[in-house]
Amino acid sequence: MYCVLHLLQSNRMDIVCCVKQEKVGRHSEELLFRGFKNVYAPFLLTNWVRPTVISVFVGLLSFSIAVLNKVEIGLNQSYSMPDDSYVLHYFESMAEFLNAGPPVYFVIEEGHNYTSLEGQNSVCGGIGCNNDSLVQQIYTAALLDNYTRIGFPSSSWIDDYFDWVKPQSSCCRLYNTSETFCNASVVNSSCVHCRPLTKEGKQRPYGEDFMTFLPMFLADNPSPKCGKGGHAAYGSAVNLLDNNTAVGATYFMTFHTVLKTSADYIAAAENAHSLAANITESMGTSLKGYRVFPYSVFYVFYEQYFTIVKDTIFNICMSLGAVFIVTTILLGCEIWSAAIVCITISMIITNMFGVMWLWNISLNAVSLVNLVMCCGISVEFCSHIVRAFSVSMKKTRVQRAEEALANMGSSVFSGITLTKFGGIVILAFSKSQIFQIFYFRMYLAIVLLGAAHGLVFLPVLLSYIGPPMNKGKVFALHNHYKGTERERLLK
Repeated sequence: MYCVLHLLQSNRMDIVCCVKQEKVGRHSEELLFRGFKNVYAPFLLTNWVRPTVISVFVGLLSFSIAVLNKVEIGLNQSYSMPDDSYVLHYFESMAEFLNAGPPVYFVIEEGHNYTSLEGQNSVCGGIGCNNDSLVQQIYTAALLDNYTRIGFPSSSWIDDYFDWVKPQSSCCRLYNTSETFCNASVVNSSCVHCRPLTKEGKQRPYGEDFMTFLPMFLADNPSPKCGKGGHAAYGSAVNLLDNNTAVGATYFMTFHTVLKTSADYIAAAENAHSLAANITESMGTSLKGYRVFPYSVFYVFYEQYFTIVKDTIFNICMSLGAVFIVTTILLGCEIWSAAIVCITISMIITNMFGVMWLWNISLNAVSLVNLVMCCGISVEFCSHIVRAFSVSMKKTRVQRAEEALANMGSSVFSGITLTKFGGIVILAFSKSQIFQIFYFRMYLAIVLLGAAHGLVFLPVLLSYIGPPMNKGKVFALHNHYKGTERERLLK
């Protein structure tokens, strides 16, 4: 944190720090130092410039706060590809030509009773089923596909099973000699319907009858004579337990609408979770120890964005808290000095969100890490100026701010600001859009905003509400730097 002070103490060059200079006299000051001392600092702290600076930075802060909630959340999958990658054309073709999006599965956890009429009615979508059953709610959501991102009604294994087992169809048949399953394509006089053509036989199976024929349905392959065979469509949709005597977890599959952007994927996942929560509530399954939840292959990547805003607030607050504690200790337990540093850093971070909105940088795990790094990097632009202000022996805050900027401004500009541009500029030539957007753009904004706040706003702020002079620290500092080049800067 105090590397710049060490450079001055040991008479080393600002940029080529490995080269040690001979001690120079008072009249051989560097050009940059003289520029800050004689031109920039007096101009910045004139009576008419100071309120102008405050007004400009307050305006920038207000703008950033206004667009704070407009920053896009997510990470476009095309950003992970180089500019000339063929995968970009693949993404474009998917968005242009596909009529359906990724499949989504609504899973009912183990515990639901499918053998009872009540359990069947809460799930199925045919005649006699509940209006708020699982299949009916998915169907209703598909009618509002622009909002829910559910593109089609779900496939329902239980409704197809009811059609398959009806005695009017030719699907469910048994050999009358062995009572084993007889496929519809088999021509044999010994094959008879599973259920009789009676009033009871035409009703939905329940109890033991439900489990008797369900394994046959799941093993039957579709054929021209029976298209309801469930092996192809539902072979993995139903988990049979206890030697085919009970039903475990099951799923009902549908498709999302075509999803093109990160916002579409996030909205699809959020709405699917909301729909599953409504189904769980209407079925009353939460009280019985199981629930309905959605699953799609992309959820694992986009569920992080459900809490990204809370994570961002938490991490930034933790970073600011750590900066406040460390700065308070290193600045000699000056709480007001540490508070001013944290206020300035908070403004830098807030302005970063304004830059993100202007430059189309979305909020995600990568940009969140950069924002946390912004908090640490910004300390370099602020702490040296505040420390120099606190040890200044001038009479007024304006004079102390001018002296602090004159003594430390050139070091902050050349030793912190300019040295970071070399590594940042290289990132602009990267072929990866992730490096161009989330590293070049964000790091460039961090350095520019940090330098602007540290060298323009902070001295003006100190001239208004800076901390009082710490006489004990001044005395100790004079003794520490006695006989060095730094001593003359403290006079």
